[in-house]
Amino acid sequence: MSAHKLIWALPLVAAIFIGCSKDSGASDEIEMPTENDALYFPPISTDIWEKIALQDLNWDETAEKPLYDFLEAHDTDAFIILKNGKIVIEKYFGGFTKDQNHAWNSAGKTLTAFTLGIAQEEGHLSIEDSSQEYLGEGWSSLISQQEEQISIWNHLTMTTGLDYGVDNTFCTDPECLLYKNDAGTFWFYHNATYTLLDEILTNALNQDFRDYFNAKIRDKIGMQGLWVSLSYNNVYFSTARSMARFGLLNLNNGIWESEALLSDTVYLDAMLNTSQQLNPAYGYLWWLNGKSSFRMPGSEESYPGTLMANAPEDLVAGLGKNDQKLYIVPSQKLVIVRMGGDAGQLQLGPSSFDNELWSKINALIK
Repeated sequence: MSAHKLIWALPLVAAIFIGCSKDSGASDEIEMPTENDALYFPPISTDIWEKIALQDLNWDETAEKPLYDFLEAHDTDAFIILKNGKIVIEKYFGGFTKDQNHAWNSAGKTLTAFTLGIAQEEGHLSIEDSSQEYLGEGWSSLISQQEEQISIWNHLTMTTGLDYGVDNTFCTDPECLLYKNDAGTFWFYHNATYTLLDEILTNALNQDFRDYFNAKIRDKIGMQGLWVSLSYNNVYFSTARSMARFGLLNLNNGIWESEALLSDTVYLDAMLNTSQQLNPAYGYLWWLNGKSSFRMPGSEESYPGTLMANAPEDLVAGLGKNDQKLYIVPSQKLVIVRMGGDAGQLQLGPSSFDNELWSKINALIK
């Protein structure tokens, strides 16, 4: 079985927890989720969003101000924590407001991954297909046989084998897309190969990928925002609350309230698990914590250990330039959003800021 067929079963929201009685051992007791455990989904047509207080969660209120001080000192614009879908913390800095849009940068790659899953489920494409089927022969500078070996899956997993040493790794023109390795033999964070997924989607759907995304995801869950073309890149802009809504959708296995936007559990599980062994900390455009090693954008090196030592092992994340963060922790039913300027590391994705931020979050949630 190929690596990208591995399945990771995310916790089901309506799971039943079974435990043995320690008093007699005579029988198993079934504990149903309480109302407080159930996920809450904010209405899609209003600004209403239920909140829950720190003290109701028994979180450490004395850690709240140090967290805010840290965020403000690191050029943060917006910060949100959801617990079970409800807002625990929503804080804005420097005049930024909940109604302002902010760039997701590469955290928006997660939107593309989810959209591709829907397109595959609806039969518009298969991620096993050669991307040549949708981009046409000659989309790169490779010979046709080399080009044909690159699948949509390779674009999703950063394993196309295209040369990442070119002057502009964002450039999607054929003269910028050169052969370096056979597809599937090396992992490198190459933005151009990701951006081509937008064109693949558009050609497979026979409609602009933006319109498809809006209809299938954005409007279904009450997000707002838009894709903006910036040079070669398509960058998503939205409010922090919209990013939180998308995080909540993924926390609940692609189901918004009772509507499954993406029912393909094999794709969902593969998206949020190790997609290949070249970089165990990478799924389908999502970053994964708790793995044995990881690679970083801009580097050929593999580093031993977990991506974010201070974060929960089951954390999955959308991570973008200037420290845009979308954290999802299934075991704790947490969604956390950070939008803002660069926190000091100038990284395209993961940075030391992740660990520093999680030390503050851990102090809060104990």
